[in-house]
Amino acid sequence: MAYDKFTTLTSTAVPLPIENVDTDQIIPARFLKATKREGFGDNLFRDWRYNGDNTPKQDFVLNNPIYKGKILVGGKNFGSGSSREHAAWAVYDYGFRCVVSSFFADIFKNNCLNIGVLPVQISPEFSNEIFEAIYADANTELEVNLEKQTITLLSSGTTESFDINGYKKGNMLNGFDDIDYLQSMKSEIETFTESRPF
Repeated sequence: MAYDKFTTLTSTAVPLPIENVDTDQIIPARFLKATKREGFGDNLFRDWRYNGDNTPKQDFVLNNPIYKGKILVGGKNFGSGSSREHAAWAVYDYGFRCVVSSFFADIFKNNCLNIGVLPVQISPEFSNEIFEAIYADANTELEVNLEKQTITLLSSGTTESFDINGYKKGNMLNGFDDIDYLQSMKSEIETFTESRPF
């Protein structure tokens, strides 16, 4: 399944400065029955977003209309817990294209990269600066440049670099998943196959 190309994203951000957010909070286990990658966004952080009677919890950030955007800024150790791919699916389906944190659980990070969500790991100091800027002004914007591998807090100009696997970077720049990548090499594969004597 192809995804939109990710080149440079400039957006306001949603702050979630909670440490050790695990995948069961991102998408509770009772919502894992579907096999398609669609519809999970409705239940992103379900138990934090809604009361038992399905009314929105007014004190949760996703229910606060002043915070919006395609970037989610999380606390340290974001995506810990079980390895469910659905957590990354829920983040994407809700509308986030980038998650920023000072540390990610490896499996969650890789699951994000597989479906077009860019996990950007930054220093704790820069993370604190971003949270302070967003709380001071909800219209604060971040610029994430995948080609240069930089993230910039536009209000201050503070910039940090981030790491990403070269293969995954190429796929995101092109909007490819693993199958799309192979399809893009179809003619080369066919040429190689025809050159084989067996």
